[in-house]
Amino acid sequence: MITSFSEIFYIIILTLAVGYIISGYIRIPGLYSGGLNWRSIKFAILVAAPAVVIHELGHKFAGIALGYASFFHIWWFGLVIGIALRAIGSPFLLLAPGYVSIPATNPVHLGLIAFAGPFINLVLFLAALIVLKNKRRMKKKEFLFWHLTKVINMWLFIFNMIPIPPLDGSKVFGALFGLL
Repeated sequence: MITSFSEIFYIIILTLAVGYIISGYIRIPGLYSGGLNWRSIKFAILVAAPAVVIHELGHKFAGIALGYASFFHIWWFGLVIGIALRAIGSPFLLLAPGYVSIPATNPVHLGLIAFAGPFINLVLFLAALIVLKNKRRMKKKEFLFWHLTKVINMWLFIFNMIPIPPLDGSKVFGALFGLL
């Protein structure tokens, strides 16, 4: 089985939570009112949830492609901290809402699986960059969508590639240095 009902449930919860968390940091004139605003949350879901959800699914499907059982989990503590920081209006953002468990022991496989998530962010960043460079006429909201997609994915790629455990970069660089 590629996915389970609990993983689908976790992805739905993660998507809504990421939308709520990020909506506190996106200011759209006429859309943001400071409180709980469904339109603002919906826009934040469209911008940020693919960066987070598809990142995690990248790990999952890379693990499956290499023959490992892979399961997506919500990291409830990280999700609650992110929601709490948003609820109190904190200027700090914590977005560590989930992870994929993969029982891989081969360091090269671990490196490939770890890189799959940041690679998704790199692809989404490049896609947004290409749209922004090549599409001449955009409405403000469309421009904001592509700009935020670019920025969020750039930062997720950079942050996740830091070679400090438990970040993906520690496994990627560990695999690279293990090969040398």
